[in-house]
Amino acid sequence: MRKIHTFFISMLLGTPVLTSHANTFLSDYWNYQHYLEAHPEQKALTDELQLAVSKGPMPLSVKQSKPITISVVYPGQQVSDYWVRNIKAFETRLEELGVEYELNQVFTRPNDDFRQQSVSLMEAVKNKSGYLIFTLDTSRHRKFIEHVLHATDTKLILQNITTPLKSWSENPPFMYVGFDHVKGSLLLADYFKQRFNGDKADYSVLYFSEGYVSDARGGTFIQEMDKLNGFSLATSYYTKASRDSGREAALNTLKQHPNVNFIYACSTDVALGAADALNELDRKDVVVNGWGGGSAELEAIQNGELDVTVMRMNDDTGVAMAEAIKWDLEDKEVPLVYSGTFELVTSADSDQKIEALKKRAFRYSDR
Repeated sequence: MRKIHTFFISMLLGTPVLTSHANTFLSDYWNYQHYLEAHPEQKALTDELQLAVSKGPMPLSVKQSKPITISVVYPGQQVSDYWVRNIKAFETRLEELGVEYELNQVFTRPNDDFRQQSVSLMEAVKNKSGYLIFTLDTSRHRKFIEHVLHATDTKLILQNITTPLKSWSENPPFMYVGFDHVKGSLLLADYFKQRFNGDKADYSVLYFSEGYVSDARGGTFIQEMDKLNGFSLATSYYTKASRDSGREAALNTLKQHPNVNFIYACSTDVALGAADALNELDRKDVVVNGWGGGSAELEAIQNGELDVTVMRMNDDTGVAMAEAIKWDLEDKEVPLVYSGTFELVTSADSDQKIEALKKRAFRYSDR
């Protein structure tokens, strides 16, 4: 038996801000692969969890005295369907595992709604939720998370981050789970290197809102492209993580630098906004990517509006969270970090290939 309470919060869109990329970033974070290499006992646990995610459910082996309580605060109000699909996969797998739970969830807009996030998070702590699923992107998030880690017994699952913080090593969250932003960004960097192989190319970066995701996706990409002499960063913008702000940033980019060859977008909503701008200006010569490979991006690729995306095998992380909670109820050690897998999808791929990837990625959330 479960109870679900869902709230949708709306805020006004903001204006993109011109910015230059940082030379150093993520200094307090472990690289995902480096962390596993440095902690072989964690790698073994992560590999075991990956195996469980890939297999069918093995029901909970202990009897619960009462349902567990789970609070979820997600930036789910965006075109990207990652967050909504994640919850669907998470719940469906919990039910298959026979875990009794009560779920309270709040969907907010990314980069906005800090007051609503704070109220919802404090309510979860006040109600002594057994598990709290949140994300880490801004300094405000970090301050709240540190409060939870040091002052409560709530077990914190951090979604959309797979790079453990070094400064939290003595008192870490229950789990980091998501898709490694660095790996996904490097896959896209490899695509652009091959796409413009031997040619000089100017490009623009449209970040997510200012914070961890922009650093991990945008900063990683810029660092990688800086290794080659042929690629030149023309400009970069922080956006408000929305489609409208992505469009506005792309229009500003092309007004100031009309000769850019491609736009690197750090999120779905920003990418679709950039595609809107290119369509508005009839600039079919400019290449633009997606990031995440959700339904909207895949449709845009099949319609020729986006050229490439790095597609998350979306439901893996929802399943991983459910399995981790089951393991915890069974008093089994849970890995600190888990990353799902990616596939590169381009406009040259057949509809049949894309449909096969969708069946794999959305195996729970499309039910």
